[in-house]
Amino acid sequence: MTLTRLMTLISEHMAVILMIIAIVISAMAVVYSKHQSRVEFVALQKLERQRDNLNEEWERLLIEQSTWARPDHIEKRAKLDLKMAVPTADQIRVIQP
Repeated sequence: MTLTRLMTLISEHMAVILMIIAIVISAMAVVYSKHQSRVEFVALQKLERQRDNLNEEWERLLIEQSTWARPDHIEKRAKLDLKMAVPTADQIRVIQP
């Protein structure tokens, strides 16, 4: 087969060759796109799991805050830690403007 004959065959089937190249490139793009989709889905699941964990922690912190903010708890802490006491009647002074 001569070079001229080979060039003639290639030019006659150029459309088919270009279509095959386009199909291969398209198939590779589909595979890449599917892979990226899976990677992004895994990342989304990790973020959703992190969001759920943070929501659970937030709920625990709200419960803890409500526990620490109870008046009886505050009074107990004031008496024990700060040595505070409710003033007696003779310790109270009223100042008139």
